[in-house]
Amino acid sequence: TTELFLYNREKGRIWGCNDEYISAPRLDDIQCAYSSLMAYIKALGEISDDYDKVNVCSVFNNEEVGSTTMQGADSTFLSDVLERISIAYGLDREKYMMAIASSYMVSADNAHAVHPNHTDKADLTNRPYMNKGIVIKYNANQKYTTDAVSASIFKTICDSVDVPYQTFTNRSDILGGSTLGNISNAHVSLNTIDIGLAQLAMHSTYETAGAKDVTYMIDAIKAFYNTSIEQVEDGQYIVNNME
Repeated sequence: TTELFLYNREKGRIWGCNDEYISAPRLDDIQCAYSSLMAYIKALGEISDDYDKVNVCSVFNNEEVGSTTMQGADSTFLSDVLERISIAYGLDREKYMMAIASSYMVSADNAHAVHPNHTDKADLTNRPYMNKGIVIKYNANQKYTTDAVSASIFKTICDSVDVPYQTFTNRSDILGGSTLGNISNAHVSLNTIDIGLAQLAMHSTYETAGAKDVTYMIDAIKAFYNTSIEQVEDGQYIVNNME
């Protein structure tokens, strides 16, 4: 038995009058995976000694063919890893559940930019563009996990490092996809925001995105890893940068 995979052999390109665009296969979602990992690495050497959290960068496999594999988002992989971390720290089951309840997750998966040839496909009031910052994604059907609380926390983090952000919502009469955020949340209940980087031709063999948005993403996620998010008794959150 053999398996046949068809793929685009065209190399990635940086192009535009000011090298402002990136075109390559599989930008969705290697672009966010790369940015998140680079931010994680950069944050490692800058976290304050007072920072008492555990940062995790989780990159799942098999998203586009289904997340129900043993290493997919719709598996116990994330919850297993988080529980093993808590065991290594000597926490019992109750302390582990308390740590989960007080945690915050950023689900990063690219977003649809307004296409110049198909502007009617975008919502009239939520129109993200490439190189205009991180896209915060909303969906009334909860296919995106963003709510008022998670959005306000992430906006505060972006504002702290001068990273611009914009919003995306599907047209109400056009169904959109899902992300790994709400899938993994079915196994680990975390306060979560869905974000992405604006791109064209999503899921085509050769996609296009903004070069500046990669830097925006790294800066914002690095700030996230350097931020202490605490929920106080009245339900409000305190967001403190620990650099």
